Parts: sequence; structure tokens; C-alpha cells
Amino acid sequence: MAAFNSIEQTKEPALPHTHSRAALSPENLGLIEAVSRLGSMAAAARELGMVPSALTYRVRQIEDALDVLLFDRSARKARLTPAGEELLRAGQYLLDELDAVAERVKRVATGWEPQITIAVDAIIARSTLFELCEAFYAEGAPTRVRLRAETLSGTVEALRAGVADLALGVPANQALPGDLQIAPLGEMSFVFVVAPHHPLAAAKVALCDETLRDHRVVAVSDTTLRGGGLSLNILPGQDVLTVPTMQHKLEAQLRGLGAGFLPLPLAKPYIDAGRLVIKQVDRPTLLLQAAYAWRQPRHASEMGRALKWWLQHLNSPATREALLTHHHQG
Repeated sequence: MAAFNSIEQTKEPALPHTHSRAALSPENLGLIEAVSRLGSMAAAARELGMVPSALTYRVRQIEDALDVLLFDRSARKARLTPAGEELLRAGQYLLDELDAVAERVKRVATGWEPQITIAVDAIIARSTLFELCEAFYAEGAPTRVRLRAETLSGTVEALRAGVADLALGVPANQALPGDLQIAPLGEMSFVFVVAPHHPLAAAKVALCDETLRDHRVVAVSDTTLRGGGLSLNILPGQDVLTVPTMQHKLEAQLRGLGAGFLPLPLAKPYIDAGRLVIKQVDRPTLLLQAAYAWRQPRHASEMGRALKWWLQHLNSPATREALLTHHHQG
């Protein structure tokens, strides 16, 4: 073990303490892995075609740069310290990630975007959305998909702000800048429902605003970061339970924590099962004309293949309908 404990001067430059990142090069990580696997500097040096003293010095350089001890000097074999074990574990992740990045870069060169971000409104059926994700991944595309949960103003705002490439579930009458395109998704009807044990469930006549004001409403929070956002079907002075998603709103109303409008496709299974009761209200039937929108590049050739894929599938009437109606639980 003399080679392990001795330090011979070589002409290799030292790694500065301030440049600890340089110590995490693939070559250096490979040196640490070889010493740990083979149990000695000498054996690792033979495998790597190095002089043992040079390998020992390189390990010392890495330790100095990271300001830690990677090997237990009191052991007969070259045994990793806890810090060394963490370096080797995390280092393997870094090496795998570098290989993956290299592969993605090659494939992105074929026209695939590195990432596509989709802003998804609360009215969109999650089951259909994830079926589309499954189909997209089946293409073997290198593009990473990021989904943003948004509601009301926040859905289109994500697109306007440039933090989303595609928005699903925006109001069809939304005014958009010239670089944003919009296409119809479909029509969604809403029903006013309460749990069977809710006080309003026993009402025999259509509910007027005066009656509704005395009972808590459940509302999904507008995710906009600008201003106060939109408030729909909330009466002045009415108690409000604000929830983050449409699924939370459904759960709250099933528990009788409040009343409110729910998309008919989402509520129907619970209505059929008797867990929700439709009540008539003195208001027009609530219909939403939904759409999807995307950022249109100046030239068609600039559009990435991932966005093209999603727009192509959204062009299917069956897909658009499913995004609004297939709210069944998986």
C-alpha cells in the first residue's frame, strides 16, 4: 500500500480549490470508480494504464478540489468514505445524464424541441390527456413534456407569458395577440349540483340568487398571476370555499361542503349513482365554448415536431371531444 500513501510530484497541474466542478469530470469519476471496484490504487492503475503514483496524486487532487476525503486511509484496502460513496452514487447519475443529454442533442437536431410545455385548464379530462402523453412517448421523441395545471385566466396567460407552448381549455372568445393561434375544442355544459345531504337538496323550486347567497359555494381558484383573476357564479357576500383543481371541487361538493356548477361529463357518474343531485337555478344554462391555443412561429418551418404532433392529434374531433368529456377515474 506504499503507492496509496505516498505522494510523488508530477507535472500534472493541480485542480484549484475554487474549481470543484472540474473534479467531477467523467474521467475523474471513472478513476474513483475503478479504485473502489478493484480495492487498491495499484490494481486500478494497471487497469487504467497509469503509474500508481500518478493515480494516487490524481485522487489527492480530486479530494483537495472537493475538500473531502474520498478514501479511508486507515483501511488495508482502498475503501470509500461516506463522502466518497455519495460522490460515486451521484457521479454515476451524472455520467448517465451526460449520455442521455448527448443522445437527446443528436435527436433534437432532427427537429424535435428539447421540451414542450402544455398549460392544461381544470376542465380538461386528465385520462384523455395522459392517453395523449402515452401516444406521444410511443413516438420515441426526445422532447420532454411539462404539464402546467391552470384555471380560467391562468391558462391563456401561461401562453401569453411564453411559459407554455400550447394551452388546452381556453375560452373560445378569448382575444389573443397576433402570434397566438386559437382553434375550437368543443362545447361543455355545466350543471348546478349538491350532495343529497346538503340543505339545498330538498328545495322543490328553482333556486334564486337570494337563496344561493345563504349557502357556501365551491370555486376553483383562478391561477392568473396578474390582478385578481376571474370569479364566476359567486354572489356578493356569499361564503366561498376556494380549491385548486376541478377534482378538489368535485370532492368538496360530494362531501356537502358547498354547492356549485360542475362540468356535466365530470358530474354525471355521481349523479347517476345518487351521490350528487341536480338543482335548477334562476340563471341561463351555463355553456362553455372551449378552445386550444398555441404560439405560431413566423415561418411554418420553425415549428418543432413535438408541437406539430400535438396539433395534429388535436385536429381529430374524437380527441377534442374526449378531452372535454372523458372524465372517468382511472
